[in-house]
Formats: sequence, C-alpha cells, structure tokens
Amino acid sequence: MPIAKRIEGLREQVDKNKYYTLDEAVALVKQCATAKFDETVELHLKTGLDGRHADQQLRGSVILPHGIGKEVRVLVFAEGEAAANAEAAGADIIGADDLIKRVQEGFLGFDTAIAQRELMGKVGSLGRVLGPRGLMPNPRNNTVLVADDMARGVREAKAGRVDFRIDRNNVIHVILGKASFTQEQLMANLRAMVAEITRNKPTGGKGELVRTASLASTMGPGVRLELTELKTPVGARN
Repeated sequence: MPIAKRIEGLREQVDKNKYYTLDEAVALVKQCATAKFDETVELHLKTGLDGRHADQQLRGSVILPHGIGKEVRVLVFAEGEAAANAEAAGADIIGADDLIKRVQEGFLGFDTAIAQRELMGKVGSLGRVLGPRGLMPNPRNNTVLVADDMARGVREAKAGRVDFRIDRNNVIHVILGKASFTQEQLMANLRAMVAEITRNKPTGGKGELVRTASLASTMGPGVRLELTELKTPVGARN
C-alpha cells in the first residue's frame, strides 16, 4: 500500500473533534503504529507559558519507570576522576578538550551529553551547536556534575532519563517509549512525565499550565487528549 494512502487510512481512525481519555488515546496510538519499525510514542503539550520571560522558563528531566525502549549513547565531557567514574558507569564517549573540538567540528553521534562542572567554562562554547538540539548540559537537568556524582548521572541517562523544555512556541515535545510497550507501560511513563512537568511549573506561570495535549507515534496521526486526567494528581487515581 502506498505510504500516503496508508497514512490517510490511519487518520480516518481518529476523530479530529474528539478529546480522548488517556487509556483511549494510548490504545489508539498503538493501533495506528503500523510502520515496519518500532515507532516512538511522543507527547506534545501546548503550555500557557511565555518563554520570553525568565520566570516562565520550564525545563527539567525525568527517569521514566519503563525507560524509552532504546539504547542511549551517552557522551561525557570530563577528565581525571570524573572521566574514570563515567567510564566505569558505561559512558560511550568520554573526553575533554579533544572532545569539545570534535563536537565543534560537527560530531553529534550521541543522545545525551553530560559535563564535569569544572569543564563548563569550555563546554559553554558549544551552546550554538548543542543548544538548539536540546543536548547542552545544564544543572537543572542533572547533566552538569561533580566527579562523585558522575557515575550516577551516567547510569540515569542510560536508564532512559528524558529531558524536557518549552520550545520557542511554548510547546513541550517528549518521547514516552515505543509502540511495542504495553498499554500499562506507556500509561505509567505518561503519568510520570506529566507529574514531573507539572512539578516544575515556573513561578511566573499563570492559570493552567497545559492548554492542549496530544499523543502520536512516529508515523501515526495525532490523538488529542482530554485534559482532566492530566490535572489529577497521580496519587488520586484508582
């Protein structure tokens, strides 16, 4: 079947005028993930924030209970004890000045980057390269660490820590796992993600944090979410 025809058929399965419950949405996204590869499931949240204001910036990270379903390549800018700790914890790429130069020259073969705190003065020069891609080490994402914390940071990244932040349109785009995950696994990851994003609501944010939300797989149509469940504390659910 031609790709365009298949995509059109998937779109017909989703009611554009309906807001689905979380259970319904996850089930529908899994149903529509019909590509020949294991599609990634993504969550998109339109916020009521205005990122042009410092007190309305939102960013953070969360370790999803069921990971993200892929091997994470971790790059670490470190030297000495910090580098040794990173290597022992399973970091894939480790270096200092040489690695900074390599990234400046275009190397981006990694999924997340961690930096030794003492090297941030040098790593900061990579802001234009790593920043737009969401790869810049940042203390708020627990990716700027001292030597004693380096092994923990690498292990968390390998376990599937997901960073989140609002983009220039004040939207958060994050991955929740793979379409091959069970319904329960995706639901648990979704709830953990929303809980952590809500916990990080900036002090300058007024009114409801999330204005619209949708789920989608890599090649599937977007499924709009009914927001009531997203506003309910995790502990209050049955």
